[in-house]
Amino acid sequence: MHNKTIVELSADLHAKKYSSEELTRTFLARIDKFNPQLNALVTLTGEQALTSARHADAQLARGTAGPLTGIPLIQKDIFCTLGVKTTCGSKMLDNFIAPYDATTVIKLKDAGTVMLGKANMDEFAMGSSNETSFYGPVRNPWDLNAVPGGSSGGSAAVVAARLAPAATGTDTGGSIRQPAALCGITGIKPTYGRVSRYGMIAFASSLDQAGPMARSAEDCAILLGAMAGFDALDSTSVDTPVPDYRANLNNPLQGLKIGLPREYFGKGLDAQVGKVIDDAIKQYRALGAEIVDITLPNTMLSVPTYYVVAPAECSSNLSRFDGVRFGYRCTDPKDLADLYKRSRGEGFGAEVKRRIMIGTYALSAGYYDAYYLKAQQLRRLISEDFTQAFKQVDVIMGPTSPTVAFNLGEKLADPVTMYLSDIYTIAVNLAGLPGMSIPAGFVGQRPVGLQIIGNYFDEARLLNTAHKYQQVTDWHQRAPEGFK
Repeated sequence: MHNKTIVELSADLHAKKYSSEELTRTFLARIDKFNPQLNALVTLTGEQALTSARHADAQLARGTAGPLTGIPLIQKDIFCTLGVKTTCGSKMLDNFIAPYDATTVIKLKDAGTVMLGKANMDEFAMGSSNETSFYGPVRNPWDLNAVPGGSSGGSAAVVAARLAPAATGTDTGGSIRQPAALCGITGIKPTYGRVSRYGMIAFASSLDQAGPMARSAEDCAILLGAMAGFDALDSTSVDTPVPDYRANLNNPLQGLKIGLPREYFGKGLDAQVGKVIDDAIKQYRALGAEIVDITLPNTMLSVPTYYVVAPAECSSNLSRFDGVRFGYRCTDPKDLADLYKRSRGEGFGAEVKRRIMIGTYALSAGYYDAYYLKAQQLRRLISEDFTQAFKQVDVIMGPTSPTVAFNLGEKLADPVTMYLSDIYTIAVNLAGLPGMSIPAGFVGQRPVGLQIIGNYFDEARLLNTAHKYQQVTDWHQRAPEGFK
């Protein structure tokens, strides 16, 4: 059961080959066996999952079940879950029990899914390796000495290790796509505003977007169909119809114009990773796609732009964690100032503090125009690059990450080198575009991800482009040794 996709599991459940309760118990047993090696889950909700599974079985028996009814999944621990601890990977929220469900959680519950637990993550989604979590680093199932990527590294690891057929993630600068690439799974970041952010603990409000992570593009299409849609509770939610993402998955790619940005294939890209991506592009050419060389001239400005905009927004968003209303509070504060200082000093980790300080500086009097305003102007130029590119092509392709998964601890002492892990993904968030990563091969035993970027609200084309590739390759079907 654990090696089947959502599509296969759904068909089996509807055919009464086994029950959702049996399926749920299978995955709970795998979590119990393998999570100690991976540290991929913060909270396990076993009893709650079994109750949900029994409810799903009743729906299946009545014939009122949908494609996700009875399917187990993991929620990233950034989504508020009613009555369940929601930590965001931080000591600051180690004691926080969410009083409501995030909209994404509600939508997936309504679709009949069964939540197995909450996935470990970089603290407040700040990191590219899942090493900043208060609960310790997550390990990559393909190599336990390697990072799984971040911040949705726990979500990527549980899917890769077959501890769940799917998981939710969030993507602020690549945090769905980069861990999907490093763990050899499929993940999609939708257009900004396509999926509600209500109940998703904010890092950088103009960049954060939730999305699904699973084995295949077809699975992601089913999940995104359930997650997407307008939400009046989220002022950034876009009121536009949600298409049937599965309807056009099998459309031929004949005549599809694929843009290859020269900036994605130059200095900084590991040669072996580049070879894998070249082979994937050849496969697309064989499928009938047309390859077009393009340029995104402001790509190299995306990292410095992001690391002004995102910390500035995080500085504002994280000011609510002050030890007064909820979350961690220091012991025996002398006065209010001491309460604030020590609660925040003791509750936040080093990377979060670094970004708060950078953001506060960028927003301070005398520096706002020089840094934050200038970054927003550059952001507009980066967005315009994509606008011009999509006048020539239908989708853009390239590597998701410049390297395969690096070793645990390898980049912790050098934050700038760590930040460059997201060089190919950050611009997509700055522009608000949809993007996804699919498995495209290996360098040694470590997976390589191919990134596909689309125009606004063109997720259906991305999923079609990914699905056709996965029909003629088996990279997405491979499982790490020891977790098969």
